[in-house]
Amino acid sequence: MTPPTLAHVACPDAHGGHRMAYWQWGDAAAPHLVVCTHGLSRQGRDFDVLARALLARAAAQGQALRVVCPDVVGRGESDWLKDPMGYQFPTYVGDMLVLLNTLQAQAPIATFDWVGTSMGGLIGMTLAGMPDLPLPAPLHRLVLNDVGPVIEWQALERIGQYLGKAGTFDSVEAAAARMREISAGFGPHSDEQWLALSRPMLRPVPGGGWRMHYDPAIAVPYGALTQQSAADGEAALWQLYDRVQAETLVIRGADSDLLSPATAQAMAARGPRPRVVEFAGVGHAPTLVAADQVATVLDFLLPAP
Repeated sequence: MTPPTLAHVACPDAHGGHRMAYWQWGDAAAPHLVVCTHGLSRQGRDFDVLARALLARAAAQGQALRVVCPDVVGRGESDWLKDPMGYQFPTYVGDMLVLLNTLQAQAPIATFDWVGTSMGGLIGMTLAGMPDLPLPAPLHRLVLNDVGPVIEWQALERIGQYLGKAGTFDSVEAAAARMREISAGFGPHSDEQWLALSRPMLRPVPGGGWRMHYDPAIAVPYGALTQQSAADGEAALWQLYDRVQAETLVIRGADSDLLSPATAQAMAARGPRPRVVEFAGVGHAPTLVAADQVATVLDFLLPAP
C-alpha cells in the first residue's frame, strides 16, 4: 500500500505562529474523513496499521476514504512552541480546527469521524462537545481510546515520572527497549510490531545517538498539574462529554490505570451512551495494532452495509 504523505498547516499563536504536521493516507478527494490523533508523548505514525486496515476495508466496500493522522504540535514533524505553556488543550483544539478547515478547502468533507487515543481522545471529545465550533461537518463517529472525563491521578503521576526525561540512546534498539519498559500498558506486541511503533518516535542526534521525537518542554505545563486542578477539571469534561452527539465507542484496556472501570461504566450510562469494549491483558493504552483491536474500530467506523 502507498505510504502516507506528509504535509503541514500554519497555525496561529502569540509568538508568530507554528506549523503542525499531518500524515495523509488514501484518497485526498474522498468526502469521508477519519482523523486519528495520538496520545501525550506519541505521534501520528502510531496509526499506520489502523490506517492501512481502514483503507483496505473501505476499498472492499467500494468507498473512497481519507485518513489523516496529525503530529500534535511539539511532536513528530511538527514545530516546537516558543512558549512551553502553550502545550495545552486550547492550542491543540485550535490547531485541529485549522487542520480541518484546510482539509475542507482541499476537498469538501461530508462524513467526519475521529479516533483519539488518550490526549487525542480528549481533543476529539472537545470538538464533539462544543456545538459552536466551526467544524466542516458534524462529528459523525467518535472513538475514545482509553480515556474519559475522569483521569486517574496515579496514571498522571506515572506518566510524569518519564515525560520529558528520556535523554539519548546509543541505538534504535536501546531506545525501543526503554520505551517498551515504560509502555508496558500497551500490551503484548511482537518485536517487529514494537520496532515499527518505535522507529517514528526517534530522531538522530548530531554526532551520534538517538533522542525522542518530542519537545521535552511538553512536560512543563504537565508538571504544573495538581491533584486538585485535575479533579476541578472533571466537571468541565463531563459537561463536554454529555453534549457529544456523535455515535461513540469507548475502548478500554482492562488493566488501565487511567480510565477506571467506574468511569467507563458511568460513560456508558450518560452522554452519547457508547458501547464500551475492553481488551484483556492491556493497560493504558491499546495501540490499535492487535487484530482484535483493529477489527473493533473497523466494524464501528466502517460497518458492513
